Amino acid sequence: MNPPNLKFIFASALAVTTWFCVILQFYISTDSFINVISYFTILCNSLIALSLTFSTFFARTKLGIFCSKLSVRTAIALYIFIVFVVYNTVLRGIWKPIGWQLFLDNMLHVVIPISYILYWLFFVVKGKLNWKNGFYWLIFPLAYLIYSLIRGPIVNWYPYPFLNASKLGYGQVSINVLIMLLVFLASGSALIAINNKFEKK
Repeated sequence: MNPPNLKFIFASALAVTTWFCVILQFYISTDSFINVISYFTILCNSLIALSLTFSTFFARTKLGIFCSKLSVRTAIALYIFIVFVVYNTVLRGIWKPIGWQLFLDNMLHVVIPISYILYWLFFVVKGKLNWKNGFYWLIFPLAYLIYSLIRGPIVNWYPYPFLNASKLGYGQVSINVLIMLLVFLASGSALIAINNKFEKK
């Protein structure tokens, strides 16, 4: 089996698995659709499913070409890495899922993130990335954080406890947001360094 075939099989399997888990999460959740889609975890896993689907099966379309870009794939690797780290270091202990939710909890926060990072490491051809890419990659999480803080007091619901301004106050939440953005920037810089080290000449 040559590497291109292995890449296709890995990407296809990961795309199908991620679609299954995201759709199942919507199906079993007792939350509203807008609340479920407002979790950064769901957004990032959806990005994985969409990007792998188009870059693998529709590579010649405009969206397929976009999703195949190194900067796009690395940005998604960054976002899902943050999902993995934050959930497993900060959020895992705040609830005890059971049944299908326990399965999805581990798939969306552990198995799929690790699988995509491995995909990025071993199957994505490394080219030159500029350090300014790290700042561009902050746009999506910053927009997400702003959205969450605007919507939160309106509907009296926040996706994550560290964004709950009603309980923590905007001062503490502002500090939390700044810390998160610095973590994104530092992690993005690390991915750029790894990429450039293994850049294909």
